[in-house]
Amino acid sequence: MSTTPPALADKHSQPVKPGAAALTDAYAADLLKSLPGWMSKEGAISKAFSFKNYYETMAFVNAVAWIAHHEDHHPDMEVGYNRCKVKYSTHSVGGLSENDFICAAKVERLFRV
Repeated sequence: MSTTPPALADKHSQPVKPGAAALTDAYAADLLKSLPGWMSKEGAISKAFSFKNYYETMAFVNAVAWIAHHEDHHPDMEVGYNRCKVKYSTHSVGGLSENDFICAAKVERLFRV
């Protein structure tokens, strides 16, 4: 009986030791395929989200903050009236870790609800 590996959004972030290696470009590109609209640039992944109004934007920002708190992995966010750009990278590895993709998948799932 084969088992399907858990989706990124079903996983949880794990502590990353300082000095651990960042993901290879090939592996990061493969993980990025499961995140529609997310872009990889300069050791980070990001996506811009659009909303109808300020209230929806702030509700999204607060929900992303809740995810960050529970996963202990925090994105950079740029917030405007009806938009929010979410950007993940893992500073302790100087690039991307699987945690970035796990949290991005959770944010993507949140946005799709």
